[in-house]
This record gives sequence, C-alpha cells and structure tokens, in this order.
Amino acid sequence: MRLLGNALLGQSRVSSSDLKVRIEATDLTTFPDATVVCGERELSNADRNAVVNPTLLVEVTNPSSEDYDRGEKLSQYKQLSSLRAVLIVSHRRPQVTVVERTQEGWQERELQPGEQVALAAPRLSFAVDELYAGIELEPA
Repeated sequence: MRLLGNALLGQSRVSSSDLKVRIEATDLTTFPDATVVCGERELSNADRNAVVNPTLLVEVTNPSSEDYDRGEKLSQYKQLSSLRAVLIVSHRRPQVTVVERTQEGWQERELQPGEQVALAAPRLSFAVDELYAGIELEPA
C-alpha cells in the first residue's frame, strides 16, 4: 500500500482491502487487496458502498485463493471498462504478474527480482525487489 500510495501521490486514490469493487456485468462484489481509482469514484447502483470504476487492482495470492485470483476473478475483473491493469503479487516467491489492457487486448507478463513493474495507466514504476523488501515469503 505504501509503495502504491507514494508512487501515485497526487494522481490517484489508493485504497486498502476495505474498499469494495463491484463488477456489474457479472454481479460480483469483491474486496481486492488494493484498489486505485483515478478521478472521481463511481458507486454501484446495486451497492452504494462499492466502486465500479477502478483503474488498477492488486491481489496478493494465498494458498486458498491463488487459483481463483488468477482465473475466475481475473476474468471477471477484465469486464470492468475502467480497468487498465491488475497486479497479482505472489505469496510463494518474489514475482509479480502484470495483466495490462493494451490496444491489442489484455497482455500478461511475469516480473522477477531485478526487474521493474512499469504501467502506462496509472503511470507507475517500482522494482520487484522494493515490493518484497523485508517480507518473509511462505515456504513452498
């Protein structure tokens, strides 16, 4: 959260897992680990406590939800017209999966230690090493 907040200071609002996101097209309401909204928050008509216009979503995997986060949930996130990227942060090893909307469609790439996470929207850049600094990963 701190890393995102510092990187996006002044351009977007970063929220923790307290903020609900609703995907109207699939009727899913969920709590991503972090949500970035650029511009004014738009609330769901079905749930006035849920936003419908995130720009960036972050999911930190765990053993019980990793398959869902990378599969069905990600598929539903892609239904959000405002969404530009999803970061999936691994709990097993220092690795970030970047799923980004491009002109050609959704592109996915895996980033390892020594590499930079760089997004066009929201404009964001940080090192994978910086994200995992001081974090003890779960044993495989």
